[in-house]
Amino acid sequence: MKQLSTSTNMAFNQRRRVLQLGAAGAALGVLGAPAVLRAQTGPKIRIGYWPIAAGLPFYSAIELGYFKEVGLDVEPLKFAGAQQVMEAVLSGRADGTANGTGSANIAIGEIAQPGTFKIFCSNPSNAKNVLDQVIVPVASPAKVMADLKGKRIASGPGIQNVTLAKTVLERGGATGATVVELPIGQHVAALAAGQIDGAYTLEPTGTIGRMNGTTRVLEAGVIARYVLGDPMAPWFGGSASLSSEFISKHPDAAKKFITAYGKGVNFVRTKSTEARQYLKGYTAIEGALTSEVPLAAYTMYNEFTPADVAHFQKFFDLFVEKGIFSTRLQVSSMLYKG
Repeated sequence: MKQLSTSTNMAFNQRRRVLQLGAAGAALGVLGAPAVLRAQTGPKIRIGYWPIAAGLPFYSAIELGYFKEVGLDVEPLKFAGAQQVMEAVLSGRADGTANGTGSANIAIGEIAQPGTFKIFCSNPSNAKNVLDQVIVPVASPAKVMADLKGKRIASGPGIQNVTLAKTVLERGGATGATVVELPIGQHVAALAAGQIDGAYTLEPTGTIGRMNGTTRVLEAGVIARYVLGDPMAPWFGGSASLSSEFISKHPDAAKKFITAYGKGVNFVRTKSTEARQYLKGYTAIEGALTSEVPLAAYTMYNEFTPADVAHFQKFFDLFVEKGIFSTRLQVSSMLYKG
């Protein structure tokens, strides 16, 4: 092999040292960059949400920059309903769900692909923290649930809404009622037009109808009463989750995301009046309605009590009883462990 000249050797070694120093400098530059800049090379976290008030911690965390503070790139994905949010996670188009996504919808996805979903926050409601309600036209003679016997009652679309509507009517004595699926945003108009006699619905529908003088609430917190047996029991009807695949692939990002999301939960808990402004843009709630719509409560994964888990399980078991779930899911197995 031909020997290199002394001058050539010196030039070669000098060039190699320059390249090594350049590579080291580039590495130090990345390590020393601000967290938000470093996040550009991390995973994009795609979170599906249904545009209802229960997603407020997620909306707040985005608008207040809580995710960016910890170097995360979070992309909110709006869907028309909770089922679509769940299906997006199953297909890999989303990495998780925001609060407000139906817990039973998430459970159906878990049954379809076991081990997919880990719930890290849920939004319980009852007669005090109102989300669910049955409403009727303002001039309706109905005074109790049983007065809706044989009537046409709307529910939101999807298996969770329809199953719960039928159960509430059945257990409330409204035998013979017919349940029809109708987008929740159309409930007030359909009642005002006389197309239906009542609706099992979710806020802000009841508040909208009350404010425009067309509907009134027949009963609120109906799932707590008719499914859980106690008007003040927590109904964990909606949940935020991450996919197990994302948690496994990006454990550090998952922990940061859940911590930042929890900061959004705390903001809503402690500064609810200020938080309400972030409903605008993510939901159809704006103007005077922003200050009127009831807000959900929130329970983080490390705040669940044994009684909470029992109530959550009772809710899931209804879907086994009704033949919707093909197997009995253990709520405890779906909760994020930290």
